[in-house]
Amino acid sequence: MKCLYLIILVCVTLTSAKKYNDEEKPAWAKKDIRDFSDADMERLFDQWEEDEDPLPEDELPEHLRKPPSLDLTKLDMSNPESVLQATKKGQTIMMFVTVANKPSRHRTEELTKIWQSGLWSAHIQAERYLIDDDRAIFMFKDGSQAWTAKEYLTDQDELKDVQLESQTYPGKKPDVKNKSVRDEL
Repeated sequence: MKCLYLIILVCVTLTSAKKYNDEEKPAWAKKDIRDFSDADMERLFDQWEEDEDPLPEDELPEHLRKPPSLDLTKLDMSNPESVLQATKKGQTIMMFVTVANKPSRHRTEELTKIWQSGLWSAHIQAERYLIDDDRAIFMFKDGSQAWTAKEYLTDQDELKDVQLESQTYPGKKPDVKNKSVRDEL
């Protein structure tokens, strides 16, 4: 039985593979593979990918996807934030968050984790990366969610500021005298 499968596999391979005579091959294909230039390698890669099916829209890298259609008649042009929010739909955006009162790295980790959980509870998906003892990056795969997240974060007691699209939004003024109590938590 195994022999039969092997014979069928060999027959299919031989009949489906394109065989060229040396005269039919292009000049670049007659060279030794070690002598291939970058252009030759690119042509070989293109030939390899010739029969591949194109990727579906949702699997393409972000820079190759078509931007979502935007109806400018439905936008409130007097509110620049709503226009920015609409234009960033489907794009990755980073938001820089600074925690107030110069907390320890551990405290910043705890606070940003709590804030991230709050965002996830509101169905806003954000990845969080600590970049300093009092600073973190929140990354949103859907940039339109960043403005809702900004509203949520600026309402938090221990937030110093949020930077989003080159704009800085201050947080509430935290109570400095309870700083030692908060760091112990």
